Amino acid sequence: MTEDRLIDKIQAQAARSRQAGIRLGIGDDTAVLKPLRAGLEMLVTTDQIIENTHFTRAGHPAGALGWKCLARGLSDIAAMGGKSGHFLLSLALPAWTLSNGWLKQFLSEMFQLADLARIPLIGGDVARSDRFAANVTVIGSVAAGTALRRDRARPGDIVYVSGKLGGSALGFECLQARSKLFSDPAVLRHIRPEPRLGLGDYLRKTGRARAAMDLSDGLSTDAARLAKASKAGIEINEAAVPRFDGASLEQALHGGEDYELLFTASPDTRVPKSWRGLPLTAIGSVVKRRGLAVVTAAKRRPLPPRGFRHF
Repeated sequence: MTEDRLIDKIQAQAARSRQAGIRLGIGDDTAVLKPLRAGLEMLVTTDQIIENTHFTRAGHPAGALGWKCLARGLSDIAAMGGKSGHFLLSLALPAWTLSNGWLKQFLSEMFQLADLARIPLIGGDVARSDRFAANVTVIGSVAAGTALRRDRARPGDIVYVSGKLGGSALGFECLQARSKLFSDPAVLRHIRPEPRLGLGDYLRKTGRARAAMDLSDGLSTDAARLAKASKAGIEINEAAVPRFDGASLEQALHGGEDYELLFTASPDTRVPKSWRGLPLTAIGSVVKRRGLAVVTAAKRRPLPPRGFRHF
């Protein structure tokens, strides 16, 4: 398949998506976007997946990878309380992706999620490579001055998390051992995460979150990042951490890629126990003492950040 033919196929799929806000999409040297309406600020995030670093061909279905590749960027927009707008896709393609329908499946589920999130593809790049890699840049928007940030937590805040944790880590272990089908809840949690766009928008609009971020690298790692950004500490109540069915405490504390939202709220703020059926659980508090700790009935101990790290 030639490069132009491949781009034509991607462009044909992209053309079926919502085109609001676009003056000129795929087909020229750059896309041309309409100006944001007054009172909005732009959100921009980028993420990538690389063969044998984030996935293996044998262990991950192509379609689910396409879904997940876009979901990661959408989760970043959700963490800021933003709305998704457009995305760019760059692909490094080995020959095997073009000869067996693999790339078709990858793109099919990526565009399935794009349609659900109402976010059109506006451009990107393709190149030949020895290993598959995909880079997605997501552009969103948020009302000026209202984006949820990591550095706004204050001592006394209550720390909350959405959903249940550890499911993705459990699903990854199942995939590695080939002990479960792709329809298993934990495996689905790993390969088809759900970005919490609606929840992020709700938390921002209602003022129920003071600081927020998404859980991509694990609670212990990401909570430490939020605490550091806010120049404070966080104490987590071990017994309160909500666990995915079958997940261990270690997986809930350190397993990555759950893509839930971690947020803090003033103790005077009423945070509901759930939002549209998604649990919102108080798991600890922000304290003056720097660092991350876990508290049990017996003692307080430091909680080292042992989530996913590239280096």
